[in-house]
Amino acid sequence: MIRMATIGTSSITRTFLDAASAVDDVDVTTVYSRDADRAATFAAETSIAGSTDDLDGLLSSSTIDAVYIASPNGIHAEQAMRAVRAGKHVLLEKPAVPTTAEFTALVDQARDHGVVVLEGMRNVHDPALRAIKDLIGSLGPVRRASFSYCQRSARYDKVLAGERVNIFDPALAGGALMDLGVYAISAMVEFFGRPRRVVGASVPIAGGADGAGSALAMYDGLVVDLSYSKITASQRPDEIQGELGTLTFDHVAQPTAAQIRLHDGTVTDHAFDGPANNMVHEIRRFSEIISGAADPTVDHERTAGVLDVVEMIGQPQVG
Repeated sequence: MIRMATIGTSSITRTFLDAASAVDDVDVTTVYSRDADRAATFAAETSIAGSTDDLDGLLSSSTIDAVYIASPNGIHAEQAMRAVRAGKHVLLEKPAVPTTAEFTALVDQARDHGVVVLEGMRNVHDPALRAIKDLIGSLGPVRRASFSYCQRSARYDKVLAGERVNIFDPALAGGALMDLGVYAISAMVEFFGRPRRVVGASVPIAGGADGAGSALAMYDGLVVDLSYSKITASQRPDEIQGELGTLTFDHVAQPTAAQIRLHDGTVTDHAFDGPANNMVHEIRRFSEIISGAADPTVDHERTAGVLDVVEMIGQPQVG
């Protein structure tokens, strides 16, 4: 049994706890927040036995084996490094950390301390996305692809009202690219590997974060466009175009259906069964790696590849 604690009390932590309850070899026992009352309230609301505002005490506890970090993106690296050096396994909410260098240092430290670090990028651990990857071969040479995640955040209204919001705070690595764009980038890297060049543009909002953006990733013989937004919304499907046909699927973060239309007129539909909360898959992967049943090398390479693309896009401005 992996005894876990959570760091962070946002809505994504609630989603994680729901998923963790479906994984038999994981037991979340403690909630951490810098605010003791907030930690206690969150623990009571989510039926977690323990709560604390003492991070050093939590990380030194012999009753905790691992932590799930869902604090603001900009402090992931510092908290994860403290956990690794305390001998705790770490599951990081995406994006793992803001930069490739920080992730490389974290992986090196984890290796030195004999613990596991894994980014919880839920789409790439979902068997549905891997099934889509297997279908790509039927398209012939792939020449274009388009991946998008545009979902207007309810918290944007607070930004418009002049409030400071963590997910829109560039000092905390907030913004559309880090929050939603990374899903599209992760799918791209999972399917096609690292691009050789990326250019991008973004729409800045009050406070300096990117509210929306687009990027074009270039491979040999293939271009991929990426779209992401936290201030507008879109329901369009994702698409992969090959010389023999086109594949579309319904959502880059959690695919449930795909369709292939070949130029010879053949149309095939594919449905993917899975849990309503696909964070289950990343938690199971984390458990498998801790047990020694899986090697995290491919996961680390993919995360580093995504962060490389994030850094190539950077924080460009429109114009």
